Amino acid sequence: MASAPSDGVRFASAAGRWVLAATVLGSGMAQLDATVVNVALPSIGRDLHARVSALQLVVTAYSVTLAALILLSGTLGDRLGRRRVFVVGVVWFSAASAVCAAAPSVGVLVGARALQGVGGALLTPGSLAIIEATLVKSDRGQAIGAWSALGGVAAAIGPLLGGWLVQAVSWRAIFVINLPLGCLVAWLAVRHVPESRDETISGRLDYAGAILATAGLAGATYALVEGPSRGLGSPAVLASAIVGIAGLVGFVALERRIEHPMLPLDIFASRQFTAANLVTFVVYAALGGVFFLLVVVLQTSLGYSPVAAGAASLPVTVLMLGLSSRAGALAQRIGPRLPLTIGPLLIAAGMLLMTRIGPGSSYSEAVLPAVIVFGLGLATTVAPVTMTVLAAADERHAGAASGINNAVARTAGLLAVALLPAIAGLTGGAFQQPDVLAAGFHTAMLVSAGLAAAGGLLALATISNDLPAEAEQAPAPKHHLHCAVAGPPAQPRSGGSRVDAKPVVP
Repeated sequence: MASAPSDGVRFASAAGRWVLAATVLGSGMAQLDATVVNVALPSIGRDLHARVSALQLVVTAYSVTLAALILLSGTLGDRLGRRRVFVVGVVWFSAASAVCAAAPSVGVLVGARALQGVGGALLTPGSLAIIEATLVKSDRGQAIGAWSALGGVAAAIGPLLGGWLVQAVSWRAIFVINLPLGCLVAWLAVRHVPESRDETISGRLDYAGAILATAGLAGATYALVEGPSRGLGSPAVLASAIVGIAGLVGFVALERRIEHPMLPLDIFASRQFTAANLVTFVVYAALGGVFFLLVVVLQTSLGYSPVAAGAASLPVTVLMLGLSSRAGALAQRIGPRLPLTIGPLLIAAGMLLMTRIGPGSSYSEAVLPAVIVFGLGLATTVAPVTMTVLAAADERHAGAASGINNAVARTAGLLAVALLPAIAGLTGGAFQQPDVLAAGFHTAMLVSAGLAAAGGLLALATISNDLPAEAEQAPAPKHHLHCAVAGPPAQPRSGGSRVDAKPVVP
């Protein structure tokens, strides 16, 4: 079992490379799983005879538990040991993957996906927290850059790997692959990653806040997903809505009065922080709809194979890899308002171009132009919004700021997946009807484009170019966490105890 020198491990050493390998593979598990599930949705629907609402829950069940628990999990690692919580997350995620793979019905699959989200919440922030705590301070930026770049590779191959597994084996294989990978990651972590924790941390964990947040998000999401098909007067829908509203109201009330809240509400006293998170919410709601529906419409309406559908969005990943760091550097030089205005407007333009995608469309004429413009907008947006969030937060809230922004993005995405299909008329068996699906997709893209454009206008009206001196003087990081469906990238921040990054939004 590894132990770290008192001053930390050097990144270039063998010990440093083992730490990087364990953390990259661990976070890569969650990224791969998030991207491949969307590619597999048509196959899951056919095999399990699932309606649109059930497929929505397959996606949102994971996001609900991940968004609700990711704030708590970082603190859990600081207290109980970052390696310990990371390993528990890997084992939990792998076990839930086995249940997903063996699911005999869509109900079991939804429950197993919720359990996967718990594991993802435990391992995702822990991967970067281990790097921050284990490596010497001067090497952390380089290590985080390597972590980000390798994470981008994992995100890029996710749709392709998922498409190949679905096509060559079965949709169940996308979950089976996590079992050997999880065993390898757990062994690497136990064998090569030193344990670390924050010995100065005090106060009780906010378990009640985590329970209320989970109940609130789960109840509200279920009511939004099932309301259109069951009817608003359905006892199940009404009960879920009541639980959701009560849970969310209770969560806010609790966080206002306890001494050590999971969500420190005083952080929202910064107008810049609040504005950046509002922009994140609106833009990521738009993104959630695109990535839920695009790979489905490519397979069902255009006849793409799962592999081809997964490969269709690769230009987005290439643009993110090439332009994200430049966008972050530009935002540091000129301020974030202009990038956060132009970026969402480009995303909206890409979504409008997606309304040209339908039965008989060619990739070069309809799909490629849309994903290129969309990718340019995404690359222009994600780094500046993260820089703005972290720069606007007080130093003592550095870790919480990134975690809050992560949770905001995931919550926006799951609400989009819950609401957009109903708004677009995609209910019942629409996912198996090419013409109906294409028409609903066009409506959904119009709504998403409106949301993205609203995010750009909101940034123009509320985001300030006045950055703290630290943000203005610090050199732009060379690498960012980026992928086609990722949230804002990880950004090193001096003095921060932990850097949390958004992995793939499923």
